[in-house]
Amino acid sequence: MSTEARYDRMLRDAALRVTRPRRAVLAAVHAHPHADAETVMTAVRRDVGAVSHQAVYDVLRALTDAGLVRRIQPPGSPARYESRVGDNHHHLVCRSCGAIADVDCAVGEAPCLTAAEHHGFEIDEAEVVYRGLCPRCAAAPVS
Repeated sequence: MSTEARYDRMLRDAALRVTRPRRAVLAAVHAHPHADAETVMTAVRRDVGAVSHQAVYDVLRALTDAGLVRRIQPPGSPARYESRVGDNHHHLVCRSCGAIADVDCAVGEAPCLTAAEHHGFEIDEAEVVYRGLCPRCAAAPVS
């Protein structure tokens, strides 16, 4: 199955109409993990030509609502979008350059962490952001 056909199937399975902008946004998120909306916009415009910011934001919202992409927003960063969904993974964020990398569940089964107090909630997901320096920034000489 071609990549385009796979994206069409994903959209149909999520009860979304297949359109060129939706397919292009989905492809951009798959091609650019942890991309911000501007990066997605640039990729979509390369693929389909003129498309408005609002159209891309609307498609990102629809894909997020349908569970086809995940929206994350690390502290101090614009919203980012990724295609890895449904597995409750976490993220590493570089304090210096802002690079983001996926990291699997911290410990055990989802939601990966046991809250000290659950206040009556039935917890089914945890969002963890690890912060530090990526290898490139850690190896850079201090000026």
